[in-house]
Amino acid sequence: MFLARVVHDAEELAYGPRRLREDLPALRERFPGVPEGVWRAVGKVGARECAAAVGVMGMIVGAVAVAGARSGGRSAFCQGAVDGFGLHGLVHLAQAAAVRGRTPGSVTSPLVLPVPRPARARDVVAGLALAAGATVVAHGAGRRPARAF
Repeated sequence: MFLARVVHDAEELAYGPRRLREDLPALRERFPGVPEGVWRAVGKVGARECAAAVGVMGMIVGAVAVAGARSGGRSAFCQGAVDGFGLHGLVHLAQAAAVRGRTPGSVTSPLVLPVPRPARARDVVAGLALAAGATVVAHGAGRRPARAF
């Protein structure tokens, strides 16, 4: 999982910040119902924030890998994180479908991310919540790298 995340994050780092800036005007026009605050927040994401967020996410995924190694992959934290990681890949693919094109993370998602295996709706919700929470923490730390550590 850790190596898959490295490959996936490399794509997001190489492609993400530039693509967001380039696509923002077209996305605003195409999705007029999205609140202006969302567009402003997205427009502020730069290469430095992305790089810091990827580093923080790497630490989170490293913790998941340790928990998985210690439990033989059976810990609830590890299983939820694997499901969340795979569901996060499905979100990238949904984003690509919504914009009818490539988005940061959409190329590597079907190639390296785990196939989510939640059997119940609550597992899907828990996995997505874990992935979303980790993303919020990583980007929050990325916005304030001096305070995060």
